[in-house]
Amino acid sequence: MPLDPNLPEHHEASDPHRHAHPPSTGTVADASARIARPNDAAAVGMVQAAVWREAYRTLLSPEVVEQFDPANFARVWRDSLRTPPSPRHVLLVGCAGEQVVGFAAVGPSIDRDATETSGEVLALGVHPDARRSGHGSRLLNAAVDTLRGRGFDSMCVWLLARDQDTRVFLTAAGLSPDGAYRDRLIDPDGTQAREVRLTADLSQR
Repeated sequence: MPLDPNLPEHHEASDPHRHAHPPSTGTVADASARIARPNDAAAVGMVQAAVWREAYRTLLSPEVVEQFDPANFARVWRDSLRTPPSPRHVLLVGCAGEQVVGFAAVGPSIDRDATETSGEVLALGVHPDARRSGHGSRLLNAAVDTLRGRGFDSMCVWLLARDQDTRVFLTAAGLSPDGAYRDRLIDPDGTQAREVRLTADLSQR
């Protein structure tokens, strides 16, 4: 089961990428990033629903967007946390105090050109109300450390080609487009969305 349960039935996961934002100059009390626990699933589901509704509201019909249901997302995350796809799959959460406001899922890349040491940020999201407070940066840093700690020497992130905010955030963090792209089927009516891949060499970071 993939760690990222995200789009409607025809879209498989990989969307981290599109929802972290540049940190602000302000500070957040007790802000942190940590490995998720099973009881975090409900909060992650709520964050993901908010993130996906915002990201896809101009791409999908309102009826489809409304299907991004926190309870459904939480159920899949809970199952994935209890039985991860592999020991190298990890879900991280970003917190403001005790409140979960963001998440990042990492694991092996399954791209055709991937090797055993190719990692991927499979999902990354920060609640719209909690952005520009550094949570995206903390989650990305935690994702890098987690991937490197599990033996990965490279990292990739797929994001919507139209998502310029996240591209700016990721390139500022050291990732760069490698020319790869894919068109993903994102609803039963055949709507497609182009995604591009950004990569980083973790062995040099």
